[in-house]
Amino acid sequence: MAKYHVYGIGNALVDMEYEVEPEDLTALRIDKGVMTLVDEAHQTEIMAHLAERHHVKGSGGSAANSVIALSQFGGKGFYSCKVANDPLGHFYLDDLIASGVDTNRHGEREDGHTGRCVVLVTPDSDRTMVTFLGISGGLSAGELVPEAVTDSDYFYMEGYLVTSDSARAAVVAGRDLARKAGVKTAISLSDPNMVAYFKAGLLEMIGGGVDLLFANEAEAMGMAGSQDLDAALAYLKTIAREFAITRGPKGALIWDGQAMHDIAAVKVQAVDTVGAGDMFAGAFLYGRTQGWEHARSGALASAAAAKLVTSLGPRIPADETQEILRRFL
Repeated sequence: MAKYHVYGIGNALVDMEYEVEPEDLTALRIDKGVMTLVDEAHQTEIMAHLAERHHVKGSGGSAANSVIALSQFGGKGFYSCKVANDPLGHFYLDDLIASGVDTNRHGEREDGHTGRCVVLVTPDSDRTMVTFLGISGGLSAGELVPEAVTDSDYFYMEGYLVTSDSARAAVVAGRDLARKAGVKTAISLSDPNMVAYFKAGLLEMIGGGVDLLFANEAEAMGMAGSQDLDAALAYLKTIAREFAITRGPKGALIWDGQAMHDIAAVKVQAVDTVGAGDMFAGAFLYGRTQGWEHARSGALASAAAAKLVTSLGPRIPADETQEILRRFL
């Protein structure tokens, strides 16, 4: 039995989440509904604009959210990342460890700025993310822990890492190490902008094909270069042995390698969709690493994602996670 159910690699970002109006996005020159990378000066301008507003803070990054979710359900996760020797870096690691997730050694952290992501939630429950990677942009193979990679059920890659040459190289190195050890590989495409501008890099990360791929409809169709969902599904079968496509209020589609499962959505009043896809991935991976079939894992993931969107933030309390899990045992 492997020591870890999932070994994730991704950006270490301290999430700062605000409720805003569409006019705020216009004033700050931000595209709505996607993740945009900005330099420190632009994000400082954004922070100044929001200085008097209440916000929720937590350790984040797409893959981190998924690995933390897995841990809250009862799985064992490892997360490789890079933080700086600054207050946000201390906050991030303390939060990660408190969530029950093991991580690479950070004993000699470099000076600099830990990455941060300003999450702007509009009244329609849409989320817009503005990310300053900081030191996380320098994530490299040095953050990999080979013995943990090879002692895991899944090696999980975050699509956002495609924007950094060193991080992308680290993902490829980890992926190859995992494959040689018989560890399954999984990837999240992360964001429509990653697909639109970095498709070649994502295909490099995928290599000859992954065991499991997560995407939403827009990302799936972007990868296929088609606005037809059936065409997108057909394309994904050429780069992933299994995949899960989240569809918001329409539920999810899961391909198990032989059959397609249509997972119903749980009807809720959405407040904030930040982290819904991450929660879906973490819950689904938990189910699969426990030996659950795809439909049951998908139903758990759908229920967890539905609960998540009813409040602000990319996480739900651990006791509520366990309450959801008990409904499926």
